[in-house]
Amino acid sequence: MSTDTPSTTLRDVAGLDNRPPKLSESVLIMIDFQNTYRTGVMALEGAEEALAAGARLLERARAAGAPVVHIINDGGEGSPYDIRAHLGAISDEVAPGDGEPVVVKQVPNAFHLTELEKTLTGLGAAPGRGKDLVIGGFMTHMCVNYTSQGAFNLGYRPTVVAETTATRALAAPDGTVLPAAALQAAALTSITDLFGIVVATVDELPE
Repeated sequence: MSTDTPSTTLRDVAGLDNRPPKLSESVLIMIDFQNTYRTGVMALEGAEEALAAGARLLERARAAGAPVVHIINDGGEGSPYDIRAHLGAISDEVAPGDGEPVVVKQVPNAFHLTELEKTLTGLGAAPGRGKDLVIGGFMTHMCVNYTSQGAFNLGYRPTVVAETTATRALAAPDGTVLPAAALQAAALTSITDLFGIVVATVDELPE
């Protein structure tokens, strides 16, 4: 097969629906929009633009009456993910509002050993109940990717808003540098193969 010809996705093979959900009928999950990723050793390429898009997504979700769940990663005292310090706190632009639950995690999959699934059930979002999950946040190849997989494996239907996500350049196994843009594209593409839907912008989500 030519490398210029994309393969059929596993979603298509399984007959899964690829239409973006209505925001008003979804639960928004805001993953790790922490100051951690804006400066210092974990600064991401495009973090500020993604954060601004995340703020727009949050505003739209609230206006549509969609429940919102915030996820925050706790790496412990003194780490870049120390949620007791300003560096590890959720950024002010997307700070949780009154009544919006905050789920603390310690691994990339926000469902693993956390209260996320219980929280979603309490909001009426459970597999088979007609609720979709809309996901934005950091980092694309890590927590966004693995939380999307976790959601899919539990029977949810995740949709990732690409412009609200960002990542960073990494060293590849052969010693070359994989640019952030390439890793971003690969991570989002891997999600679309099976685990979820990806829309480019906030505006692509219907009300």
